Amino acid sequence: MKRMLTLAALLLCLSTAMQAQKFALVDMEYILSNIPAYERANEQLNQTSKAWQTEVEALNNEAQTLYKNYQNESVFLSEAQKKEREQAIVAKEKEAAELKKKYFGPDGELFKKRQSLLEPIQDEIYNAVKGIAQQRGFQLILDRASDNGIIFASPSIDISNEVLAKLGYSK
Repeated sequence: MKRMLTLAALLLCLSTAMQAQKFALVDMEYILSNIPAYERANEQLNQTSKAWQTEVEALNNEAQTLYKNYQNESVFLSEAQKKEREQAIVAKEKEAAELKKKYFGPDGELFKKRQSLLEPIQDEIYNAVKGIAQQRGFQLILDRASDNGIIFASPSIDISNEVLAKLGYSK
């Protein structure tokens, strides 16, 4: 009986060991910071965003100028002129809001541009990580840059440099 229990325990340990999951870590911030195309895309997005922001601010400033002029001249204006000026102010504010939504809204131009510039790079990284995972038998790969739950991780399980090498950026 004792022998059977020992054998069962041994088989259980062996089957558990055989099913142990292999996992690794990557640091996406580190990987992305070492890819020049990503840096260029980010710079292009920043420049475009600043240009669009300037355009929106110009419209907002025009609306504010119209409002200040309206306040200063309102005592001299007839009711019809007041309504006309108020409508012009509202139209300018609406134009600024629509432009801001067009550029910076959830489905705005900046989102589309970011997607078109960064998605190919992210797909390439994903495919490299997936290839390494399949090649080395990893069941799980975590991103240490985005997971605040990782307090400590051995550098030996970090495959970030391997991913960069697979992408052609040796570190």
